[in-house]
Amino acid sequence: MSRPVTLFTIQWGDLSLEEICKLGQQMGYEGLELSAAHLDMRRAATDAAYVEEVKAMLKKYDLNCWAISNHLAGQCVLDAVQWAYDPRLDGFAPAELAGNPEGIQKWAIEEMKATAHAAKAMGVKVVTFFTGSPIWKFWYSFPQTSEEQIEAGYQLTKELWSPIMDVFDECGVKLALEVHPGEIAFDYWSTKRLLETFDYRETLGINFDPSHLIWQGLDPAMFLFDFADRIYHVHVKDAKTNFNGRNGVLGSHITFGDQRRGWNFVSPGHGDIDFDNIIRVLNQIGYDGPLSIEWEDSGMERVFGGTEACEFTKQINFSPSTVAFDDAIKNK
Repeated sequence: MSRPVTLFTIQWGDLSLEEICKLGQQMGYEGLELSAAHLDMRRAATDAAYVEEVKAMLKKYDLNCWAISNHLAGQCVLDAVQWAYDPRLDGFAPAELAGNPEGIQKWAIEEMKATAHAAKAMGVKVVTFFTGSPIWKFWYSFPQTSEEQIEAGYQLTKELWSPIMDVFDECGVKLALEVHPGEIAFDYWSTKRLLETFDYRETLGINFDPSHLIWQGLDPAMFLFDFADRIYHVHVKDAKTNFNGRNGVLGSHITFGDQRRGWNFVSPGHGDIDFDNIIRVLNQIGYDGPLSIEWEDSGMERVFGGTEACEFTKQINFSPSTVAFDDAIKNK
């Protein structure tokens, strides 16, 4: 199939750009989804020589780039508002902004605008990202949550993200939101509501990642089918449930990888995701963009896992048929 198999680099941020390019080639990948760990967005937005250096490094290892990511800065746009501030965001922003929610939010907004220009300079058309959410803490309605509070959260999202989207439109780049707990859109209905809030603005689409849906009880293929016109990018990531009567869906504040959790992220092909059906839906909706592996498995050595995940994804990346299976036996 013509869909390229790429590696999302955020989980490999401890490696230099050349190190992850070399390793990515060795593991069999055709490209990288470069995160802010490997692409300085503000520098790429203004420094043509730096962009050429990055492109040359990719070319050296026979790799391409079809999308870039700035998930962490995006998270700060909504999470760093003062009344919803989370001190864990200090690790996402420059160190000098620690404890300064207004400063983090201002930095994040400008960082995301720069990311649009960086994408344009890199020649990519899609940026994967998080929005953050000022109302995630209201997901369970106790203390009781009013509809007005929820609506205010969606409207604040529109207020803060619309000017950022304006810059993306100017640059001819789309945003692909990874639907994910902790974001304003984290399941089926919250995604639908977000798209409606933005009046189905074309700038805003979805980075489809089935691993965040399966343990919530959703059918990833149904999600993919219903939001077909908004699928701007695809992550290949798996999750395995382990509901044995003790382990709950909420994770019990237990670290990823621990078998006491009700679910864990696992290397593609080792979990409960029906990737065969997902590929069939992707074929039906005509998605021909990258299949980008976001490799997360605390129970497996990562180079072994990253290599196996690439091989697995190439094996399932089949093309749609050009003929009906029964064409040859139809009556003439």
